[in-house]
This record gives sequence, structure tokens and C-alpha cells, in this order.
Amino acid sequence: MSTLVIVVIDGFGVGAMPDAGALRPGDLSADTCGHVLDHCRAALGRPLRLPALGALGLGLVRPHPDLARRTDRPVAVGRAALGYPGADTFAGHQTMMGADFSRVTVAPLAGHLDEVSGALKAAGHLVEPLGERPLLLVDGAVLVHDNLEADPGINWNASGRLSDVSFDRILSVARTVRAVAPVARVIAVGGHADRTLTAYVRDGDGGTVGLDTPASGFYRNGGLQVRHLGASLDHTRQLPDVAARAGLPVTLVGKAADILACDAAVRRPAVATAEVLEHTLSAVRSAVQAGRGAVRGGRGGLVVANVQESDLAGHQQDTERFGSVLEQVDVGLAELTGLLTGPGDRLIVTADHGNDPTVGHAHHTREYVPVLMHRPDASGIERLPDAATLADVGATAAAALGLDPAELTTGETLLSGSSGRSAGPL
Repeated sequence: MSTLVIVVIDGFGVGAMPDAGALRPGDLSADTCGHVLDHCRAALGRPLRLPALGALGLGLVRPHPDLARRTDRPVAVGRAALGYPGADTFAGHQTMMGADFSRVTVAPLAGHLDEVSGALKAAGHLVEPLGERPLLLVDGAVLVHDNLEADPGINWNASGRLSDVSFDRILSVARTVRAVAPVARVIAVGGHADRTLTAYVRDGDGGTVGLDTPASGFYRNGGLQVRHLGASLDHTRQLPDVAARAGLPVTLVGKAADILACDAAVRRPAVATAEVLEHTLSAVRSAVQAGRGAVRGGRGGLVVANVQESDLAGHQQDTERFGSVLEQVDVGLAELTGLLTGPGDRLIVTADHGNDPTVGHAHHTREYVPVLMHRPDASGIERLPDAATLADVGATAAAALGLDPAELTTGETLLSGSSGRSAGPL
């Protein structure tokens, strides 16, 4: 009858993984949490107000003078390696829910222009190269290009201005590209920009070329529409589907509603942090009420929420905005822990990668992420082993819900006294 909530603070890393410098040597200094705390103290003249994250044990995972170094809450704390190549929101969430993304293909668009162009032409589209640059202009309005916000070759985008083309048309282009793309994700993006999108094209790392989406104004101007088309995987062996089959209500909030598959889930897409938190709290209130009304046949439920504005602040290299988002999230976490007080109720706070706004570029950073678990019916603090993959977070959540972690494609439970491991290809 328990309720389990996973809150993903997008881009909130706690220090570089050993291979973080493989693409950009400077990324070995990445530390999103520590650098945001340091910068905000200097800029604001005070430490960030993060009492809920402190009570959840963040200071035990990433020691810092501005974080409490102990807590009297019954928590389990640790950190997780990513378990997939690069640093990417889609791959991070799919892995966290139990998919095996360890062998995702990394492929810049430049190596597949002929194949993609041929598929689009066969589908009836007008396809033009953009000068000598390795990206495509489709129907005079949609750019097919490398995604510059993830590591080179992880994702491709199909982007258009909604004043020029409908989102359905952009999505149609993206689906045709997805059919021949070897990469983890093809993303359809529609938004509003003051100038034509070709004005925002720039070179990325590793020979990639694409749209500078933050510079285009898509994130600032309202009306953003996004659809993530992922590589083929068995969604029935991910946590949301496994929970739904067991009769648990499943709610996906924020970006999680856009990128996770579960036919039975209630979806609450949102970008604004206040809206993400309100949807999450509303879902938890309903789940807790149902779980405690078990005499009427009620169950608790699973809620997975993504806070995206932290990641957007990282891309914009806006450290103070990142800190402001963290303070806003902290207030929401305090409310969540106040709701999740029943036997078996759990809150897991984690991330999908890093996005250090001080590291000198606008890309994700390959960092460990925190794993902070609120467990009101436990006693004391449990220090978790370093997780080899975010899939271990999903397996731990499954076990906490009384589900069999072996139903997931991969992942191992982290808590002592839990068991269950599964492994296998996608």
C-alpha cells in the first residue's frame, strides 16, 4: 500500500566520473553541486537555503560547508554512476527505469546524411543541404541536425519554428529520421524564435553542427513543444510498466511525461518548476490517500517527476538561476517528506547526469549523481554502495514497492536486506 516518488533534479551532478575528461579534459573538474553552492554564496552573500536536501543527506554524499554534515532522518544515501555513454537526459531516464543503455550507438549526423536524406525524399519531403555544413533543411522549414546539448553523436533533432510549420509536420519529419537513425534519441522540437533558425546554427564538439536551441529563444518564448523518439527497447521491462501491471497507479510529471513509456500512466508534462512540484504533490496526495484507504481496495502508487529548469540553467551557464531552482525544489521536497509518512512510503531524490554551469561550456557533464532515499519507517542512516548504473536506482525502487527487480531489464538493489538482480540486452 506504499507510495514511492522519484524526483529527478535534471543535471544535478555531485562530481566528475573518472572518464569525464575523455571528450573534454576540463570536465574532470566538473562538480555541479559544489560549484553552484560556491558561486551562489559569493553572489548572494549567503548560502543557498537547502534544509530538505540537507536532511535527506546530500551533505553526506557531497560534503560542503553549506550543507549539513549529519541528519537525524531515517535515510539511505549514496551516489550512482550513469551506466550509459555520455551524459544525456533520455538515456539517463531510460536507464534509471531499468533499460540497458550501456551500448547506445554514438553517431554524428555527418556520417549518415545520405541515408537520412534518402529516407526523407522517399517520404515526399524536399531536402536541401545547408551550404557545406552537415545538416539538412527539410521543406524549407525544419532543420535536421546534431543535438548540441548532449555529448556529440548521442542525439539528433528535427527543429522548426511554429510560425513557419506545424508541430505535427515537425514530428512527421522526426519520425522518418527515427526510422533510419542509429542514435539513442531523435527529438522533435517546435518553438518560437525571432529570427530564422539558420541564424542560430553553430559548430559543436566532435565535428557536430546543429541548432543552438537555448540561443534561439525556444526555451524563453513560450509555446515549446517537444517529442522524444527513442531507440527501440522493451518498455514492459521498465519500472513504470512493471508497477502498472502490479495494479499500482503510475504518474509521470514534467519531462518524465515526455520521455518515459507507460500506456497506463497519468501524464502531467510541465517545464516550470512550480508546476512540476504542484503536479507531483497533487499526485502524491492522491496516492497517499488511496494507499491509506486500503480497506476500500486502494493502493499507493509510483510517481516519477523531472525538474527540468535546473538543466536549462546549466545549459544557459546561469549559476544563480540553478541555485534558485534548487531552493524552489527544496521547498517542494519538504512538503513531499511531510506527506510520505506511512509504512513503506519512499522518496528518492537523484539526477540523470551533471550540467555544471561553471565549467566553461553549455553541455551536460559526466558526473556521479546523488541517491537520497527518505524512508520514514526505517531507523538510522544507511550508507549505500556506489551504484554502477542508474538502473540500480530503478531496481531499488522496485524492491521498495514490493515488486520483483528481476522484471526490469537490468539493475541491482542497493539497500541491505533487499535482493534481486537482472541483466540482459535491450
